[in-house]
Amino acid sequence: MLSSISPLGERARNSRWWVTTTAYLVGSLAGGLALGGLAALLGSVVPEGVRSSPWVLGALALLLLVGLGYDSAPGAQMVPSWRRQVDVHWLDEYRGWVMGLGFGAQLGFGLVTIITSATTYGVVLLAALAGHLGAGLAIGAVFGVVRALPSVFMGGVHDRAALHAVFVSVERSAKTARIIARVTLGGAAAVLLVAAVGS
Repeated sequence: MLSSISPLGERARNSRWWVTTTAYLVGSLAGGLALGGLAALLGSVVPEGVRSSPWVLGALALLLLVGLGYDSAPGAQMVPSWRRQVDVHWLDEYRGWVMGLGFGAQLGFGLVTIITSATTYGVVLLAALAGHLGAGLAIGAVFGVVRALPSVFMGGVHDRAALHAVFVSVERSAKTARIIARVTLGGAAAVLLVAAVGS
C-alpha cells in the first residue's frame, strides 16, 4: 500500500500526492486517537485500585513479554490479526483524499488491519491500564503518527528508479524498526514488573 501513495502513483490517478498523504496522516492520527481513547475509556471502567494492583500489573507485564517472545521467535510469523486492509479498489473508485483518509484511519486504529507486531496490542493494553482519557489519547496519537510517518519518504518518488530506492531503504530500516518495537515491549514490561514489585 505504501507504494500506491506516491507522486508517481497519484499522478497516474490524477490525484495530488500531498493531498492524499495529508489525508492519510490525518486519518492515521485520528485512528490512533480513537484507539487510545477507546481503550482508556474501557480501562476506566475498572477501578484504579484494581488496575494498579500487583496482580494486574504483573499479568500485563507477562502479556507484553509473551508478545515480545512471539515477535522475537526465529522464523516467527505475524501475530494473530485481521487479514485485511483497505480494499485496493478504493484506489480507482475514490478521490485520493478519501482513500488516504480511510486507509490512514484503519492503519491508525491498528486492530482493524493486518497487525505486524505485538506492539499494537501493547498500545491497547497500556492505554487501558492508564484508564485516563488524556493518557490514552497521547498513547494513541503517538502510535497513529508513527505508523503513518513512512509515507512521507515517498515524496521524492517520481519514477520507478526512485520507487525502487525507497523500497530498498525501507527494507534496510525494517530490522531497526523491529528492534525498536522489541525494546519498547521489553521496556514497558520491565516498568510494569518494577511497579508490581514496588506496590
